[in-house]
Amino acid sequence: MTEKAAKLKALGMGMDESFLVQFVLNSLPSQFAPFKIHYNTNSDQWNLNELTITKKKGKFKKGKNFPPKKSGPGEGSQSHDGKFIVSCYFCGKKGHVKKDCIKRKAWFEKRGEKYFITFIDDLSRYGYVYLMHEKSQAIDIFEMFITEVERQLDKRIKIVRLDRGGEYYGRYDESGQNPGPFAKFLEKRGIRAQYTMPGTPQQNGVAERRNRTLMKMVRSMMSYSSVPISLWGEALKTAMYILNRVPSKAVPKTPFELWTGRKPSLRHIHIWGCPAEARIYNPHEKKLDSRTISGYFIGYPDKSKGYRFYCPNHSVRIVETGNARFLENGEISESNEPRKESDFDIGIRKDPVSFSQAMESDDSSKWMEAMNEELKSMAHNGVWDLIELPNNCKPVGCKWVFKTKRDAKGNIERFKARLVAKGFTQKEGIDYKDTFSPVSKKYSLRIIMTLVAHFDLELHQMDVKTAFLNGNLDEDIYMEQPEGFAKKGNEHLVCKLKKSIYGLKQASRQWYIKFNNTITSFGFKENIVDQCIYLKVSGSKFIFLILYVDDILLASSDLGLLRETKEYLSKNFHMVDMGEANYVISIEIFKDRSRGVLGLSQKGYIDRVLERFNMQSCSSGIAPILKGDKLSKMQCPRNNMEREQMKKIPYASAVGSLMYAQTCTRPDISFAVSMLGRYQSDPGFEHWKAAKKVMRYLQGTKDYMLTYKRSEQLEVVGYSDFDYGGCLDSLKSTSGFVFMLANGAISWKSEKQSIAASSTMEAEFVACFEASSHALWLRNFISGLGVVDSIAKPLRIYCDNTAAVFFSKNDKFSSGSKHMDLKYLVVKERVQKQQVSIENIRTTLMVADPLTKGLPPKAYLEHVMRMGLLSNP
Repeated sequence: MTEKAAKLKALGMGMDESFLVQFVLNSLPSQFAPFKIHYNTNSDQWNLNELTITKKKGKFKKGKNFPPKKSGPGEGSQSHDGKFIVSCYFCGKKGHVKKDCIKRKAWFEKRGEKYFITFIDDLSRYGYVYLMHEKSQAIDIFEMFITEVERQLDKRIKIVRLDRGGEYYGRYDESGQNPGPFAKFLEKRGIRAQYTMPGTPQQNGVAERRNRTLMKMVRSMMSYSSVPISLWGEALKTAMYILNRVPSKAVPKTPFELWTGRKPSLRHIHIWGCPAEARIYNPHEKKLDSRTISGYFIGYPDKSKGYRFYCPNHSVRIVETGNARFLENGEISESNEPRKESDFDIGIRKDPVSFSQAMESDDSSKWMEAMNEELKSMAHNGVWDLIELPNNCKPVGCKWVFKTKRDAKGNIERFKARLVAKGFTQKEGIDYKDTFSPVSKKYSLRIIMTLVAHFDLELHQMDVKTAFLNGNLDEDIYMEQPEGFAKKGNEHLVCKLKKSIYGLKQASRQWYIKFNNTITSFGFKENIVDQCIYLKVSGSKFIFLILYVDDILLASSDLGLLRETKEYLSKNFHMVDMGEANYVISIEIFKDRSRGVLGLSQKGYIDRVLERFNMQSCSSGIAPILKGDKLSKMQCPRNNMEREQMKKIPYASAVGSLMYAQTCTRPDISFAVSMLGRYQSDPGFEHWKAAKKVMRYLQGTKDYMLTYKRSEQLEVVGYSDFDYGGCLDSLKSTSGFVFMLANGAISWKSEKQSIAASSTMEAEFVACFEASSHALWLRNFISGLGVVDSIAKPLRIYCDNTAAVFFSKNDKFSSGSKHMDLKYLVVKERVQKQQVSIENIRTTLMVADPLTKGLPPKAYLEHVMRMGLLSNP
């Protein structure tokens, strides 16, 4: 046979060797049926040369002989005493049983498992999975499985449903498929076997569907991790572990509960393949040795409570321990690609970022309409002339910026397109000189809101369309024609700007100068400390004007004066009258004029922040930071792997979003946000968890409104507090203050002190210095409003340190204060000049306490309510 095969090969008609082997086997007479069954059920196969040599020597014994084991290279089979004995390929021993070979087992372990077998209970859907080197191990594994199950449950297996695989039923020969060792084992144990018909896997649907689900999970787990593919078995066992503990549509409870009678716990479940720092037991560990090793989480031990980790850089690649720190990144798994910040914008409709993107969007017609409106406004204002570009001049570029304007509930109000110059190409001293432009402070806005509530003022809102186009330019600036709107036939021309447009370095300043000159000529006077707050008095009538870039709020005691101001503004600028104010700079305004109540809310903004960071469905928290919660640099990443993981998390963006909320209406999160901001340069996962804790608190308190109420006496009162040595990194104290007016907070601050105080009195005095400095600003601002008479009195600041109160009112110096910086002693001077008054108060009434430290939930809630944060004012 071998000669014929060689001749065919020489003629270019070679056949596959496996085909030739089967051809030889089929040529054997029926008395060699036992040999063929053993050959087909064996994982080791012969080549054609081995088969033909054995056949020629007549070494097939009817009903007795088995295929000889492969010998080593160059070795042939030997016969002794008339018996057929071969040498083991792995260890060289003669007459050796394959499954007992130690070297063979070691070789298989090194090669890794290739197969797996699952056993599923049809009633509970609880499953077992085992890994195998070869399919012939199925009977040994099933015997181990049946022993464990029957012993643990004290029940016997009666029926097993399986397919007709050779490992279960037997191999085929010319007489058909004959029962093999597995089938005979079932018969011996009295277990009924239910085999599926060939080509009908649906008859064993439970097991087939489970295997499909397992493989899908394994593929997903492997693709979202960085572990080698050889660990697929660990992923498979973890997948089965999870499926046993999660609800199934097929059964009323989890498979684990139906199987064991106990409810499963999911607290120990972690993201498979996530990086981790494992603390392993080492009896020979030295003091300076690293306490942890870096690795990847790959599952749970079978016979102990803990975790399994793959540690590629450790002497033992796979370790088990119950003490580890998991570097999971949020609620969803990470891929190998760095997560972009935009990955968190789940469910948020995004605005186009370019002209081409706007034209390809579903709202292209609306964006085109918005761009035409912008160009029409520019033409009306005479923004530019088209000319030839002068020699030695370089035009600045421009681009379209698109924005969907929404109301407080997130509904679309209008589509807005703005042509923006690429001001970053401008050169200082040539294209611009001064750029500073004032913006009204949030303190000022809240103080005006307290006056609206107390005096029952009319509050209206106006919007300046294309505000920056009203500013005049002092420099010659040339700009390219806008994309998509270049004049046909004159594409080479450029725009010589006559008015400032958005994007130019000097644009905001030129707009403010234009507006300031216009409004002051109408009788308005700017505030001495906030140039964006204006006041006009006409007899007993008065009106306040707040300018925030292109948003204008008008608060007036008289409707006639209000209408007169609106008409004047509309004559000079292209204005949009929005009527009574209810939403400005992401702040909702609620008024109950009958009770003299005004509330400021950021519920809509908070909802958008939670949605942006995929926290819209998170559980509510009771406080942003509790007593005992501490953050420090010790929680920063300790190695490059942790640092790379944190780069995928938009920590700075989250802190910035929280900071805007606390700046506007949420003094209750001021301390937590201040703490989070200290670690923006190198945040760790614990810092990210703390940021999410603040979001959970906002989830439960997003209905809170900063409330102002009409009161009998309109007086500003301050509270100053500190936390001595509260910073774990520098041992510096934390200062906090809050000022109240009309039963609500108007200004607040929480920050780490710039010096390390040596006593509690010094720390309190440093805090009083910051509070008194802000108190002077409030006095100057409110005095300019001319409607709060009590501001002429010394502004009271309460603190709960009696030594600081005594020191502020006396000239006596002690050894504990002689080292203090001179600037902090200015507090004594301010008290003596009767600008401020430092008074003592009990700690339980210290409203500024939540701005310096974490508190128990009950005390925290009481202080928050005293700040004026109420859900139902």
